[in-house]
Amino acid sequence: MDRLSIDGSWLYTPRVAADPRGTFHEAFRAADLPQRLDVAQVNCSVSRAGVLRGVHFADVPPSQAKYVTCVSGRIMDVVVDLRVGSPTFGRWEAVTLDDSTRAAVLIAEGLGHAFMALSEQATVVYLCSQPFNPEREHGVNPLDPDLAIDWPAGLEPVLSDKDAKAPTLEEARAAGLLPDYRACQEFYATLH
Repeated sequence: MDRLSIDGSWLYTPRVAADPRGTFHEAFRAADLPQRLDVAQVNCSVSRAGVLRGVHFADVPPSQAKYVTCVSGRIMDVVVDLRVGSPTFGRWEAVTLDDSTRAAVLIAEGLGHAFMALSEQATVVYLCSQPFNPEREHGVNPLDPDLAIDWPAGLEPVLSDKDAKAPTLEEARAAGLLPDYRACQEFYATLH
């Protein structure tokens, strides 16, 4: 796994074996992960071009680590550092996940996650360390100008009402919704 620029996020690009029958790859292998991921839930979303989901995160602990891959189509996958006190607080990094490279992203607890469907249709599967818990789930508006995520031009973002009404990063910080970097580091230490 290759470490991304935001601590707690990694990109996994598998070796894809191809022959006349098609392709084969190991989409997930727990032993190769840089941190433990106990899978409690598997989510699958199907989105049309321009659908923008996120920026989502959950209270730490236990939060929700995610292992995300695009099994059909292509997405722009975004990790956002929402941990107050982090050296990279407010920074984001984007990678393309698609059904050609079969790459995946591992996102630690406390980080924000979002993606936009770039293809006509995109199917995203993500393994989650904790089940969905609506009382612990939060969001930051993915179109927050202070975050300045460089979403692709030419695609009109399609958001859920919840994501469109999510607070900005500064509003979420002022409301005490964001994870604390030190608390996240202490939680990560319990996972090894």
